[in-house]
This record gives sequence, structure tokens and C-alpha cells, in this order.
Amino acid sequence: RVKMSAEEILVNAVELGKNFCLYFDELECDALCKEKTLLRVLRNVKSQLLVVRPDLNVAAFEDVTDQEMQSGKGMHFSIHCYKTTTPLAGMPVAFSVQVENKSYYMCCERESGEMIVRFKEGEVPKEIPGESNIIFFKKTFTSCCSTAFKFEYSMEQGMFLAFEEEGYLRKLILKKLSEDEVDETMKMSL
Repeated sequence: RVKMSAEEILVNAVELGKNFCLYFDELECDALCKEKTLLRVLRNVKSQLLVVRPDLNVAAFEDVTDQEMQSGKGMHFSIHCYKTTTPLAGMPVAFSVQVENKSYYMCCERESGEMIVRFKEGEVPKEIPGESNIIFFKKTFTSCCSTAFKFEYSMEQGMFLAFEEEGYLRKLILKKLSEDEVDETMKMSL
């Protein structure tokens, strides 16, 4: 079974050419356009908040006090939701965060053969013409848990945001997951 999108794309036929080929006009290109932005904190399965510390080049899930949460340094994320002209698995989103009056966006880069999650200074674009290393697909964590989500990296199917214990840190990483597997380290609530 295939789920179809309720979104309609209007296409106007222009002419019937040689060999009875049909030509179309006004086709939209594959592009992502920012639709809305949500301000949220990201929590893992242990109710810890994701905190970005650009000065230390790290993003990790931490236990946060109410006072620290009110100051909000590096933990209140803008989740930029995009609409697209192509049906995709999940809503395309990008993440940014304010730290010390500077804006940082989340992206993924390959380093020493491994995919690394980074936060770089700058703004999230309003439109993305094609593939981008800042886009993740927001999906429900499981069919019976609609309040928790997992985020799949758009450029590598089966790679999801997750946390990994590294000493005392629960560091934000990209982790490979097979389709039928459930991994609690990928479970996030907004």
C-alpha cells in the first residue's frame, strides 16, 4: 500500500508532440520553501534537554534546572518547517538555536568517513533549491506514540538524530537504523 498526499499539483498540458509525446508547462522544480517556524526545546527519552555549546563545539542532552531553562542559553530551538513540491517521508525541518545573540544552524558533515552533527553560525535559508545537509524528516517515533518523534537525515536514508553516551555526556549524533528497529536513543519530544 502506498499513502498518497492530499496535496494537488496542477499541471497544464501544452501540446502533443512527435511520436505522441505529451509536453507540459508550469511544472514546479523540486524545492523546499519555509512554511512556519516553531520555538521548542528538544527532550530525549530521559527527559533531558538538548543544549548547544558552540564554544566547546558540542551539542548534548543534559539535566537542566528551571533557572537554567529560563535563561535558555542554547536550548530553545527554532524548528523551521518546510513545504515541498515532492511527496517525501515526513515533514522536512531544519534546526537553529540562539546562543549569546548569535544564530547557529544544525547541519551534518562527513569527517574521517563518519557523519558528524555540527552547529554553524548563520541563518537557515527561506528556500532550499535542492538537497541540503541541514534538512531532516520529522517522523512519529512509533505508530502508537504520536507525541514523540525521530528525525531522519535527508541526505542519507536510515540515519537518524540520536544520543550516544560519551563519558558523562549524552552527545547528539547521527545513528544508522534499520526500518523495523526501534531505538530509544532516537526518541525525542518537542
